[in-house]
Amino acid sequence: MHLIARPFGRPRRLAGGLPVLLAAVLVAPVQAAPTTPHAAATAAPIPATRQPPSILFGPLYRAVELACVFTDQKTFADAIPNQAPGTIRAEYSQASIRPGFSLAAFVAAHFTLPQRRSVPFKPGPDRSIAGYIATMWTMLERQPDPAGPASSLLPLRFPYVVPGGRFSEIYYWDSYFTMLGLQRDGHPDLALDMIRNMASLVDRYGHIPNGNRTYYLSRSEPPFFACMIDLIAARDGPQTYLTFLPELQREYEYWMDGADSLLPGQASRHVVRLPDGTLLNRYWDDRDTPRDESYRQDVDTARQASRPAAGLYRDLRAGGESGWDFSSRWLGDGHTLSTIRTTAILPVDLNSLVAHMERTLSHAYALKGDRSRATQYRVLADRRIDAIRRLMWDDRAGVFTDYVWTDARLSRAISAATVVPLFLGLATPAEAHRVAAAIRARLLRPGGLATTLTPNGQQWDSPNGWAPMQWMAVSGLRDYGEPALAATIAQRWIEREVAGYAQDGVLLEKYNVRARTMPADGGGSGGEYPLQVGFGWTNGVLVALMQSYPQKTRNSLAGHPAASLPAGGD
Repeated sequence: MHLIARPFGRPRRLAGGLPVLLAAVLVAPVQAAPTTPHAAATAAPIPATRQPPSILFGPLYRAVELACVFTDQKTFADAIPNQAPGTIRAEYSQASIRPGFSLAAFVAAHFTLPQRRSVPFKPGPDRSIAGYIATMWTMLERQPDPAGPASSLLPLRFPYVVPGGRFSEIYYWDSYFTMLGLQRDGHPDLALDMIRNMASLVDRYGHIPNGNRTYYLSRSEPPFFACMIDLIAARDGPQTYLTFLPELQREYEYWMDGADSLLPGQASRHVVRLPDGTLLNRYWDDRDTPRDESYRQDVDTARQASRPAAGLYRDLRAGGESGWDFSSRWLGDGHTLSTIRTTAILPVDLNSLVAHMERTLSHAYALKGDRSRATQYRVLADRRIDAIRRLMWDDRAGVFTDYVWTDARLSRAISAATVVPLFLGLATPAEAHRVAAAIRARLLRPGGLATTLTPNGQQWDSPNGWAPMQWMAVSGLRDYGEPALAATIAQRWIEREVAGYAQDGVLLEKYNVRARTMPADGGGSGGEYPLQVGFGWTNGVLVALMQSYPQKTRNSLAGHPAASLPAGGD
């Protein structure tokens, strides 16, 4: 249970399962800080609502994306209009019917394309991997943004770190793993700025969007805000929970909106009440149109589907909220994107994160001295954890998996999501050891932890491995008395990244973990866009693993001298 996010290790418990830490604060509440960090920022007023480009520019937006004026659909979504949207729409309406009209020329005259601070794919490994990461923190850092009219960028009030490549804005769950590295690599103030920005987004919009773009406002991402608070509290002390309690409460209310009025068997937005009254969460998006950042891909997928387009678009968008965009976990046939059914699934990782949010709210209210609300959220967390163990435990396979609520059955999809209940301290010891056995037998690969067992061309499927899943597996397994397996996953992932850096001179967003050695073409594959370089959460997790396993790091660097050269070395 990561109340204070100590590296590897759960708080000691009293009889009955109450953490010692929580029992203590029920007696001695902590005084709140006089001001909150996010409230202390100064910035120009920001509009309460912002429309995405697909709404602002209507037929023009659709025409540009369907004509593939830009190779990457996200380019136009991020473009900055040179005039008011209404003016541009009117001019397009008139110009588009004239003979010889050029859509590309019209766009070039009316929009400024976003600047991408890209990293060369092969700069040459002329510095140590630690030096590369130190340099990348600077390259990936962005300063507070001006509030540009009609830009899709949502301004942030503090410096922040982006993932890299085409992702030139902050992303919700990425940021936790980036903060993990910043905290350990000598940038704790920047990690604090990251959570201040998250709190600011909650203050303005009532939730943390997928990213700080208008086209992400209709959805969120896996809710790691409570984990971010844990991370900062580990350094700055328990008052951190009180500092960010108002935003954590609002974040929870966003995920639970509509729950109070749900009857058994009904669903509303992110919440589902099962026929027996059990209340759980799903991924959702408030829009049912093609995603701005993947417009043509979504339209093409809808053309291949045998159901109404609006439902398909909603499920594609909900898949975006999952962070696993896309994966066989969400596909009806396990292979075809047009069969996606994200909203029909109660994900084990999402519900584990909401349970941790409830536990963290209980802890924060106990610190505040509010015993009633502390008890309320502890009870809610206990109920949810019981439901996870009851409905999402696959005893046959020995893993946690998702629950298909529309069919009242387990999904049976074995994936790296099984480690999330361990990472958050929700599993029983017996369950954790069975998960460890299943990982050894089915998910452990030469390059680390596999994401799924299904090779289908989606980027959150085989053969790819992703940094956040490696960290949660290593942390969770070590917490539950499986240090050997944790160390094996850590060693294999460190080796994969070090070998890749020695080969290409960069770190990547994902890696092929199935191959026995680092593939010559580098990194992972699949998905809607080319492999990206940077990369925020990859760098953050690698820093954390290298510091946690220094001898394994030294061994890996010794095997790849190019990755350990000092800056300017030869």
